[in-house]
Amino acid sequence: MEKKDYTISIYTENNVGLLSRIAAIFLKRHINIESVTVSKSEVEGVMRFIIVVQETEEKIGKVVKQIEKQIEVIKAFYHTDQEMIYQETALYKVRSSDFVDDFNIQDFIKETNARIVTVTPNFFVIEKTGKRSETESLYEKLKPYGLMQFVRSGTIAVTKEEMRISNLLEQFNTTN
Repeated sequence: MEKKDYTISIYTENNVGLLSRIAAIFLKRHINIESVTVSKSEVEGVMRFIIVVQETEEKIGKVVKQIEKQIEVIKAFYHTDQEMIYQETALYKVRSSDFVDDFNIQDFIKETNARIVTVTPNFFVIEKTGKRSETESLYEKLKPYGLMQFVRSGTIAVTKEEMRISNLLEQFNTTN
């Protein structure tokens, strides 16, 4: 079977240690996590993990079933990129002297719909939100200018279709 990118959404109670137990499930199956993001969900008291991996669908299906066995997990799903709307954010710190001396940098910022979030006499911080390929592309364009720092968030995602979990989450919310 062919490996593809999958986004796993896990709805859970907010308990200490759950992230390490979920990560251990991937470790036992030798699956590398490309991205992980955890935040509160649309329902009070329910957290949502977004985990991106590259694996076969068969292996991902087994992992999701194993994750759902964790007592704090309400429900877990997996989706392909075509089923998701997803973004990530990147920050790039560039020396001010490099930025001022070469006006091409200003062109890349405009072309990529990035924005400048901080300006100091010593550096600029540029923010780019988009798909990983878009944040990578700006990284490659800025690299020759001597990036001082670079950081990228984990993927955040919502499904294009209504999630089947909505009713379950509402039931969870009314019982807790």
